Amino acid sequence: MKIRVGQGYDVHTLAEGESLWLGGIKLEHTHGLVGHSDADVLIHAICDAILGAANMRDIGYHFADTDPEFKGIDSKILLKDVMKLIREEGYEVSNVDSTIVAQRPKINPHIPAMKTCLSKVMGLDENDISIKATTSEKMGFVGREEGMAVHSVALLIKK
Repeated sequence: MKIRVGQGYDVHTLAEGESLWLGGIKLEHTHGLVGHSDADVLIHAICDAILGAANMRDIGYHFADTDPEFKGIDSKILLKDVMKLIREEGYEVSNVDSTIVAQRPKINPHIPAMKTCLSKVMGLDENDISIKATTSEKMGFVGREEGMAVHSVALLIKK
């Protein structure tokens, strides 16, 4: 059995009038994330962690933000495709641990729904998906509410 670890990081700007998708669910907020896809920063960081653990480059390599095919795409589709890619190489995700860095809105009340959504998309038990949230104590671009960031780690097993 081979065990591999991958780390993912993503950041998107916040803008008024955009939808806020996070962990596959839509949150009500005055601002949303801006990106070529639906800009789900949590899913993007998870994809990068999983792809990195499998040594399969990153999300931008597989789903370029210059490709019109991915314009406005639901990031859950990208995550499902990432899971298919790594499974074709004989990998399974053991667990994922992510930290969302956002000043507002409050993330903690939405974590159970995010875990439920992600577990269905990834084909994992909810207990194998950890999501935490923190602020940046009003410092930097996150503290000024200009954007959000996510750090994610994934553990893969190849049998």
